[in-house]
Amino acid sequence: MPPLLELRDATRVYAGGGWLRKREAVVALDHVSFTIADDRPSITAIAGESGSGKTTLGHLLLGHLSPSSGQVRYHGKDLATMSADERMQFRRAVQPIFQDPFAAFNPFYRVDHVLRQPIRRFHLAAGDRPARQLIEEALEMVGLRPRETLGRFPHQLSGGQRQRIMVARALLCRPKVILADEPVSMVDASLRATILASLQRLNHELGISVVYITHDLTTAYQISDNIIILYRGAVAEAGSVERVVQDPQHPYTQLLISSIPVPDRKRRWVGEDLPEIDAPVVRESPGCKFAPRCKFAMDICWQQPPPLYHTSPDRVAACFLYKDSAVLESTDVARAFV
Repeated sequence: MPPLLELRDATRVYAGGGWLRKREAVVALDHVSFTIADDRPSITAIAGESGSGKTTLGHLLLGHLSPSSGQVRYHGKDLATMSADERMQFRRAVQPIFQDPFAAFNPFYRVDHVLRQPIRRFHLAAGDRPARQLIEEALEMVGLRPRETLGRFPHQLSGGQRQRIMVARALLCRPKVILADEPVSMVDASLRATILASLQRLNHELGISVVYITHDLTTAYQISDNIIILYRGAVAEAGSVERVVQDPQHPYTQLLISSIPVPDRKRRWVGEDLPEIDAPVVRESPGCKFAPRCKFAMDICWQQPPPLYHTSPDRVAACFLYKDSAVLESTDVARAFV
């Protein structure tokens, strides 16, 4: 059985240019392979710092961008060769939730409008009454009261309410995958737990797989089953979120974990002097992308990119520190997930 959704050796390059100052091409995603199984709904976090390729990966999975090389496949079918009907089925099955909930609304329309759009587009109800019932069920599923929500304008709702409406909108389509790109980064801390709980509920009760894109390892650890750590478009580490966060193996993952604030007044934070990401030496290195910032860098790190090593049964790390470990036989990082 083919996977539900698949990135197959996908690379995305943004071309350089400029009239006065030439800019180099940017490799936003570099030969990444990742699958979402049809029979095992899961929550997978995609994490990394700004510029790591998280959002580009999300846009590829949604079909908003085409890979410069490689493929994006849905049920084994390449998105680039899909018919119009197949593309419509894909759009219904893979739904997004974006970072800024207010940007998704037209301020001149009541919130009902954004909820009725997918019903009309995908012919989900035969009339107004069944459509209203679907909307109310979806709102209740994400913890909103229809009577207090419908009929209002976006500015009359809180950021948390607006974001939960977008979760409800995605739920209306009965998707198989929800791709949530930083869904709680613009929401008050008091409301984040509610939205994250809604995503977990969709996964556990409705069998919807969730791809959770975030820079916040705390929330990733809270709701995810597995995690993929990206650095400059390449996979640094991937595996069980419990194992990766509790015992990081890749030096970059260790750096990310150590940067999480700890509420301990007795503990001093000691900053590290790291080379800038855009330093010329970083761009010229043909080996490991993290080598210019890594205190463990060896000669081999500068000469060739490391493969993904199995440092444990449910985790892989792209680091020559583990060169005595077995190499992941497949390019699909999801093979490391147990």
